[in-house]
Amino acid sequence: MLNESDPETQVSSSGPWAFLRRHRFLIVILIVLVVGGWWFVHHAKQQNAANSRPQFNFRNNAVAVSVATVKTGDIVVRIPGLGTVTPLTTVTVKAQISGIMQKVNFKEGQMVKKGELLAVIDPRPYEAALAQAQAALTRDEASLADAQLDMKRYEDLIKQDSVSQQQVDTQRATVGQDAGTVASDKAQVKTAELNLAYTQIGSPIDGRVGLRQVDPGNYVTPGDANGVVVVTQLHPISVLFTVPEDNVPGIMSQIKSGSTLVVEATGRSDATHLADGHLSTTDNVIDTTTGTLKLRAEFDNSDNVLFPGQFVNVSLLVTTLKDQVIVPSAAVRRGAPNGVQSAFVYLVNANNTVSVRPVVLGVVDNETQAVTSGLEVNDVVVTDGGDRLRDGAQVELPDTTAAEVAKARAQAQAQHKAEAGKFPNGRRRRNGQFGGPPGGFGGPGGGRPPGGGPP
Repeated sequence: MLNESDPETQVSSSGPWAFLRRHRFLIVILIVLVVGGWWFVHHAKQQNAANSRPQFNFRNNAVAVSVATVKTGDIVVRIPGLGTVTPLTTVTVKAQISGIMQKVNFKEGQMVKKGELLAVIDPRPYEAALAQAQAALTRDEASLADAQLDMKRYEDLIKQDSVSQQQVDTQRATVGQDAGTVASDKAQVKTAELNLAYTQIGSPIDGRVGLRQVDPGNYVTPGDANGVVVVTQLHPISVLFTVPEDNVPGIMSQIKSGSTLVVEATGRSDATHLADGHLSTTDNVIDTTTGTLKLRAEFDNSDNVLFPGQFVNVSLLVTTLKDQVIVPSAAVRRGAPNGVQSAFVYLVNANNTVSVRPVVLGVVDNETQAVTSGLEVNDVVVTDGGDRLRDGAQVELPDTTAAEVAKARAQAQAQHKAEAGKFPNGRRRRNGQFGGPPGGFGGPGGGRPPGGGPP
């Protein structure tokens, strides 16, 4: 029996490893706290460094933009619409007599001339009818000649008092009857000749034939709904389209003055230019259900680019406005930069900052916009990159346009100096504009919009 513990056991139970085993949970918690504290301090330093970096703002960061110079030019007033290509003449060729279709002389889709033979109906029955009518005419003409000779004899005998007046009158009536019979026979001959001519079916117009509606060997009659073939005129061809009734007075004014209004036709999908024509006529009443007026434009279509039944986009050129202040349509924006909903542009100032400039728009012509007030010639406006701008933002101009912008500014300054010489008592008030400085609204003498660029 052992009264005392083993010395080795006492050493191991009272050594450092025993201490670590007894307090291992406290040691793990201490390590976690140390690592977590280190991470928190490191993250705080990174956050402070990020906050100390210079933030982006429009005063110390230039935005790269594309610009354009305000110019003067002509604006074409166009009325857009959707049109349908419609032939001026479409004819369904039908048989005018009954008979067996003997021959078809055309190919489907062929271009034909007026009078060109298209089909032949068996002519033999009508040739026989013509011969019969001619024979009857010959017989009745002989009877008429005999009656006329007898009439002459009776007229000679009555002078000698050899026949009665009754015989003369009777013979005169016989001559009249025979003359009527001969006239009827001549009409029958003409009818037979006409029916025989109808066996030759010719094209009534110049145009293109469609798909054949009847094959040789079939019995055809004038009552056939589909006829033999459809011939469509292609040169010239027309386009029917409508315009809103608000545009009618301007159109009628141009027509009354004798102007020829140009009409452009473009494709529906890719807006490809197809043909140029002219307005030929208008309908005589406005459609009250749609509030539109129907118009017809005529196109030469010598290249067959317009096809019957095709839908096209139509642009009616009503008039041309001369010497308009124009900018690219991409420069015009819409919004409420000053708290009022309006159209505006970003005007580039001399120090390469931008100012919000409200404008009054005129007529738009494709990618060109007329401005009736708000801008002057040689002003520089932003066309691309405006979605990243605010009033007073710094901009960076492309190198390729910097020289052009400088030239435009020099011309604008020269023009302002010239106007100042003509109006020494103050700035001339612009027509339809405010007299404030460039870059904002204001009364004569200064001022700028809230948040605007430098005066």
